[in-house]
Amino acid sequence: METQMSDGSTTENGADVLSDVVAEAPTAPGRTARRALPFLIKRQGTWLYQGSPIKRKEMVCMFASMLRRDKEGHFWLKTPREEGMIQVEDAPFTAVELNFEGSCGRHQTLSLRTNIDEIISVNAAHPLITQWRQMVTPDAAPVPYVQLRPGDGDFPILARLTRAVYFELAALAVPGQVGCEKCMGVWSDNCFFPLAPHLD
Repeated sequence: METQMSDGSTTENGADVLSDVVAEAPTAPGRTARRALPFLIKRQGTWLYQGSPIKRKEMVCMFASMLRRDKEGHFWLKTPREEGMIQVEDAPFTAVELNFEGSCGRHQTLSLRTNIDEIISVNAAHPLITQWRQMVTPDAAPVPYVQLRPGDGDFPILARLTRAVYFELAALAVPGQVGCEKCMGVWSDNCFFPLAPHLD
């Protein structure tokens, strides 16, 4: 099935598009091509190709399946034949919906749906990550992320929680403790994830 890009071109699959957009440059025989590609993922999760949004969600999902993160934290689109670095303003994905199962507290399981309809259960393998020691003010609050999958090094691939999802999550917060520090956080799959300092 052909998929239309924002520039009107069509392709049968994302690997064909990636082959087309990789810049022409010599590489050593047997080496994977490594080039900068004209992709940008905006903070709100919009994928741009040559400055224009990719309109077809199927194409975004296909490119997302090729996304990797190297040991330096850079993002790449990779196929068995080619790879190229792309720009990402913040996290490459957003978490747009929150659901939970089970009873409250440590017995509940939280799940998040991303903007590419990937469902992630929050647990030890997919933790919530936030600078929770940052004080919450009317103008600023810690931005939570969820880890979708590991990268090639210490930098994972994340989804940033939207403001609406963060407020839903905050409504489920209960007092807890990390080390000797009191905090507010949520339980999921018998793991506690801090969200903000505890205000006595």
